[in-house]
Amino acid sequence: MATLIPLSLSWSAIAEPTLLGETMGTTYRVTVPTLRGSSTSLKVRVDALLVGINAQMSTYQADSELSRLNANASRDWLVVSAELFTVLKAAQAVSAATDGAFDITVGPLVNLWGFGPQVPLAQPPAAEALAAARARVGYRQLELADGPPRVRKARADLALDLSAIAKGYAVDQVAALVENEGLHDYLIDIGGELRARGRNAQGAPWQVGVALPVADQDEVERVFSLTDSGLATSGDYRNYFDYEGRRYSHEIDPATGEPLQNDVASVTVLHSSCMLADAYATALMVMGAQRGVALATRQHFEVLFLLREAGGFTALATPGFPASR
Repeated sequence: MATLIPLSLSWSAIAEPTLLGETMGTTYRVTVPTLRGSSTSLKVRVDALLVGINAQMSTYQADSELSRLNANASRDWLVVSAELFTVLKAAQAVSAATDGAFDITVGPLVNLWGFGPQVPLAQPPAAEALAAARARVGYRQLELADGPPRVRKARADLALDLSAIAKGYAVDQVAALVENEGLHDYLIDIGGELRARGRNAQGAPWQVGVALPVADQDEVERVFSLTDSGLATSGDYRNYFDYEGRRYSHEIDPATGEPLQNDVASVTVLHSSCMLADAYATALMVMGAQRGVALATRQHFEVLFLLREAGGFTALATPGFPASR
């Protein structure tokens, strides 16, 4: 549940009015075919919005609201911003729905394995350090309450990591900003988390692709239309280290405290909320294909698993996930 990697590739945003920039350790692209006149004013507002979200939810900024919350040793109720509370509340709901497969208290494990702001590791941590970090993890150790929005930590050293949900939230917020401008045709991409509405400049649905989960390659597993939906992909093959013949990815199982060791190479989720697509993509990496498809069916969203097998990959998807065009 560390920083997500841009696995989904947009295909039909070329040569259209597009805003480009950097945020959250990655890049963003906002394509608005109906934008008229200068794009400067809209880009200024998009940049300001994303700077504000980073200032609330980044673990890489020592003075962010989240970093200050993590550093606060109090076990009393702490008032937080409405924006941060929205993401924390959504994260806790996904944790409950996935029996802890998604867990934002996994921060100590993310850091221990070298996938946080610290220097990356070259080998697994010691067993004693792993046990100590696992003791600090558990979403039920974080309590939320409304009016005003506030949180309470059961442990003073509880540390939250929103890397597996904050990009999706940011996509949704940029979409809301664009729509408030009266623009209802757009494709928004932040580090591979997407949200699309309406049509492209040619009047056709937006075309997006899901990459094959192979490091240092850009081959595509399928291309399909995306309209009025969020999309997020999580995978284990772009942020990892190898040690003694074993690969350790940034996808960590909160139950074991260790990087995943299953046949799931990537998970792509379609959901009306990109924030929830982002969170569920990580959760389903942990849960595996069988349990993940069952959960997606119960929760009424679509999912595509790419599973490793001898000589390549096999796809497993819910019936409503679009086939390649």
